[in-house]
Amino acid sequence: MATEASFEVVTAVLSTEPISVDQAIAAVESETAGAVVSFSGVVRNHDGGKPVDRLSYSAHPTARKVLDDVVAQLVAEQAGAAGHEGTESQPVRIWVAHRVGPLEIGDPALVCAVSAAHRGQAFAVCSELVDRVKAQVPIWKEQFFSDGTVEWVGAGE
Repeated sequence: MATEASFEVVTAVLSTEPISVDQAIAAVESETAGAVVSFSGVVRNHDGGKPVDRLSYSAHPTARKVLDDVVAQLVAEQAGAAGHEGTESQPVRIWVAHRVGPLEIGDPALVCAVSAAHRGQAFAVCSELVDRVKAQVPIWKEQFFSDGTVEWVGAGE
């Protein structure tokens, strides 16, 4: 009978300081990990056909708690799922950070890294983590367009 997979949340933060996919990868790598999957969501120079100069992220006061809850729920679901036979004792390590405050074009806004014994689990956990953070954590994006207009994204959704 398979035992539950073990999980280690290395980092789950909202950061006013720059975040790095290299830092995330280094934090989750281990000798037991056959796969390290990462995601870096970066500020692009356009949205909806309009040129973007910069943006700023604002977080609700509960955002840090919601982030913790999102990660904990994902871990609980994944830990209970059937893993690869013989690898359940190898930890799945998770690192996630979302920037808040002003960002420039090219800056990473959301970075996730997941290590696991096998690539399938690493990809699945990383992808699901990104989707849940974007959907559930109350963080809003204020975009500053080249034409001087400003748009809020995620507010009131």
